[in-house]
Amino acid sequence: MNRVPGDAENAHSSSVESCPPLRDVPSINPTHLMARIESYEGREKKGISDVRRTFCLFVTFDLLFITLLWIIELNVKGGIETTLEKEVLQYDYSSSYFDIFLLAVFRFKVLILAYAMCRLRHWWAIAFTTAVTSAFLLAKVIISQLFSQGAFGYVLPIISFILAWIETWFLDFKVLPQEAEEENRFLIAQDASERAALLHPGVLSDGQFYSPPESVAGSDEDSEEKQDSEKPVV
Repeated sequence: MNRVPGDAENAHSSSVESCPPLRDVPSINPTHLMARIESYEGREKKGISDVRRTFCLFVTFDLLFITLLWIIELNVKGGIETTLEKEVLQYDYSSSYFDIFLLAVFRFKVLILAYAMCRLRHWWAIAFTTAVTSAFLLAKVIISQLFSQGAFGYVLPIISFILAWIETWFLDFKVLPQEAEEENRFLIAQDASERAALLHPGVLSDGQFYSPPESVAGSDEDSEEKQDSEKPVV
């Protein structure tokens, strides 16, 4: 009467057999996930990513390179002091290179403030500096008389224009996409670690499966009962 019907028993056994054992189910390695999360958190603690640091170094190189070329130009024209007084104190838009140097200083200050100190993740700051640089250099080349002053009339405007656009390309195609990808990886790893903590709360080690040792008192009682049972009955 209490016997389970054959169909129900077969269905239950087939369902049990269809479930794979726990060791066959692919599991997520929590240690690997935690290591990845800690590495991402370490990058956040540094405050600035490696690719953004490279961009800031290139912006600094832009300023130093334009400054070096301007100093060379001052020496070529007949001495730093005389030419510096002529280009700075007696500034002339059509013949002076001092404004190109100030343009490099302008790019340096805006970009370092925006992307190193404020850590912006948008392209508007570099778009502004590149637009100002391009418009100013085009106007200077058209209006001024730089081409009549030798090689530096070509070198300084062209190099300043190229460096400004290289900075734009590097930020838009390297810095911002790579930082966004690293942030997405961090969120995915964090979500996976939370799932792993819920699905796999932990595997018990062999040390957690043990049998309590038999007590000394219990063993003494058992030995006494055994001796009593072995005594002959009179």
